[in-house]
Amino acid sequence: HSDVRFVVGQERQEVFAHRCLLACRCNFFQRLLGPEPGPGVPSPVVLSTIPAEAFLAVLEFLYTNSVKLHRHSVLEVLTAAVEYGLEELRELCLGFVVKVLDVELVCEALQVAVTFGLGPLQERCIAFIEAHSQEALRTRGFLELSAPALLLLLRSDKLCVDEADLVLAARSWARVGAAVLERPVAEVAAPVVRELRLALLARRREEQNRREPLLSGEQIVEAWKCHALRRGDTARGASCHRRRGLPREHHRFLDLPLK
Repeated sequence: HSDVRFVVGQERQEVFAHRCLLACRCNFFQRLLGPEPGPGVPSPVVLSTIPAEAFLAVLEFLYTNSVKLHRHSVLEVLTAAVEYGLEELRELCLGFVVKVLDVELVCEALQVAVTFGLGPLQERCIAFIEAHSQEALRTRGFLELSAPALLLLLRSDKLCVDEADLVLAARSWARVGAAVLERPVAEVAAPVVRELRLALLARRREEQNRREPLLSGEQIVEAWKCHALRRGDTARGASCHRRRGLPREHHRFLDLPLK
């Protein structure tokens, strides 16, 4: 006795449901489905951006007020819960994500948290990455972070990673963005590279930067001025504050607080 048909996801899976139940349980569906359909076969409602598995989980929650979540699809269900205004389902998803958070999931979860302003999840993800920095930087999720999400990480003092590895990771991130957006690497990297702490590097990187521009000449000059004069405050605007990562002998004089 279903009276509404959805075509869901890239695979265009057909899903059948009951209009009055969806409209009673969720304002999003009430607005989407509108008044009762007229005679004849109603046209399908196309929802191409949500995977079918995630949509079925949303329907399970609407019909039963409970849901069985899975690690590989919980972020899609969380996204749908936020977009559809289902606060109870959102809280169930957030609790589940925190329980199953691991290196492979954490950057994707951080991106969802940043996109939808989920502060507690954002803080939990950053703390996890701070404790597992080396592993997280090598994941696909890291390469797919947005610039605002990556900025949050680069501003952290608690990343357990050598700054040289962080520069390499930022370069890899920018390469992926440049390929997708068809823009120069330096242009894609521009919003985030100011947060790289070049004064923490033990040796120069100018030759690599000439081959594939990422850092501005001003950044490099400021960093090496910081080294030459052994005072972090001489390079105005240069970030000379230490991170928790691999300590170096030349870090002894870099003890300025972040502005």
